[in-house]
Amino acid sequence: MIDPHGARVLRPLFVEDHEERGRLLDAARGLPAVLLSSGAAASAVMLGSGYFTPLGGFMNRVEARGVAVDMHLPDGLLWPVPIVNLVPGAGLPASLRTGSRVALLDPNVDGNPVLAIQELTAIETLPPDELESMTQAVFGTTDPEHPGVAAFRAMGDTLLSGPVQVLGTSYFRRDFPDTFRTAGELRAEIANRGWDKVVAFQTRNPMHRAHEELCRMAQQQTGADGILIHMLLGQLKAGDIPAAVRDAAIRTMVELYFPANTVLIAGYGFDMLYAGPREAVLHAIFRQNCGCSHLIVGRDHAGVGDYYGPFDAQAIFDDIPAGELAIEIFRGDHTVWCNRCEQVVMMRDCPHGKEDYLFLSGTQVRDMLGAGKPLPAEFARPEVAEVLMEYYRVVAS
Repeated sequence: MIDPHGARVLRPLFVEDHEERGRLLDAARGLPAVLLSSGAAASAVMLGSGYFTPLGGFMNRVEARGVAVDMHLPDGLLWPVPIVNLVPGAGLPASLRTGSRVALLDPNVDGNPVLAIQELTAIETLPPDELESMTQAVFGTTDPEHPGVAAFRAMGDTLLSGPVQVLGTSYFRRDFPDTFRTAGELRAEIANRGWDKVVAFQTRNPMHRAHEELCRMAQQQTGADGILIHMLLGQLKAGDIPAAVRDAAIRTMVELYFPANTVLIAGYGFDMLYAGPREAVLHAIFRQNCGCSHLIVGRDHAGVGDYYGPFDAQAIFDDIPAGELAIEIFRGDHTVWCNRCEQVVMMRDCPHGKEDYLFLSGTQVRDMLGAGKPLPAEFARPEVAEVLMEYYRVVAS
């Protein structure tokens, strides 16, 4: 199986030993505490789950700045976005000191339980211009209307850096017991299935027929033994479909329309960044960490609005030097139903024109579902559409 990124073995930061975890939770009661942002809490879960191998904790100022500027850590390792614990400096406990430990509290679970313990190697306040330049470098914009920019800038101005011991999985294991998987669990499942090549499909949305066929095309063209449909389970922007509904729709599609033992469905505990090209590289790194040999990068991958060009998330991989990333990228074009071919096609491979294609925007789909209208069979499998229509009927009522 493909090696993890920058390491020979996976490096999850979750404390597996039950007794040790209990001792750390007891010790946390006597430590100063900091309430994490949702984004930092999700990063802690990703660190704990091994997806962010080989990182050992939250980045310091030099590391975060280097990653933002040129996508590399000081040791030369490729990394596309800062993994940081940014907090409001004004609200920090007065007892926090470099070299001390702090209990990190989960903002997404009632009662704000301890999610991790961090050893503080630095406490650094970032000036506004540095936060601004970091935002521009990562997201390609500082527009506060961009949901990723808004979430990042709301975190705070002070970096708490240093290694972490992760003690829980937030709400992800609790709310999605059949779907949430760590990178180590996915490696074990892939090995158990006897797969050597695995192509990963990233999704934060329900899968329509175009996505379904894109997965098939990628599997056939890469020679992959199986497909990992890997869905984001964390926070999204307003209007996106909740994870539980996406999960049900995807499972319905796979059960009815894919051969047995060709698809593995799983989810990971992270908040969407909507960082377009930079997030596509992060997606590639943590799919390599969970054992995938290929990642599908489609049109407007991890994008939002019109902040990124339709294929910027593919072009960024052209600038990554050979050998810095082991996973391979399958580049998908806009995938549509062609009335003349009478099948789903990638536009680059089809000789016909736009007048022959079925296009439905996300807004049109949401409007049709909200009105209780069935989606065209060329666009969505009827059983999948029914799952989505039921959700919209509940929302409308």
